[in-house]
Amino acid sequence: METQYYTLVEKQDFYEIIENKYGELAVFIDARPGTPVDPVLEFDGKETALLKRDERLAVRLDNIDPETKNILAEREVVLIVELTGEVVERVYGVPVENVEEIVFNGRQTRADELIRAKSKADVINSFGAVKTWVGGQK
Repeated sequence: METQYYTLVEKQDFYEIIENKYGELAVFIDARPGTPVDPVLEFDGKETALLKRDERLAVRLDNIDPETKNILAEREVVLIVELTGEVVERVYGVPVENVEEIVFNGRQTRADELIRAKSKADVINSFGAVKTWVGGQK
């Protein structure tokens, strides 16, 4: 049963993308808590990518270098390296999905976060309600 009642999008202020001699790409970002579940990197072909770590947390990468965008658009998989300072917390491969546009739905709570609340029906469904009672003034 799904128990996530919101989706959080964090903006990564500083990140690095490197290419090795085999043409493989690695993206270095800040470590986030928890293990990624079915992560994927969406790329709009312009200057923004969205790393969907799991169904709750996504990391937005803005201002992708113009030289990098063509290389990234051609890749099927990239390596994500999550760091705490200089210490590697985890490394994992993610598929790259080229999309026409990345849409950020949500409410900005800080400079680097957007929260998108699910609908009332989504919360009720996630909660697994079997009965509903209405109260209040008649």
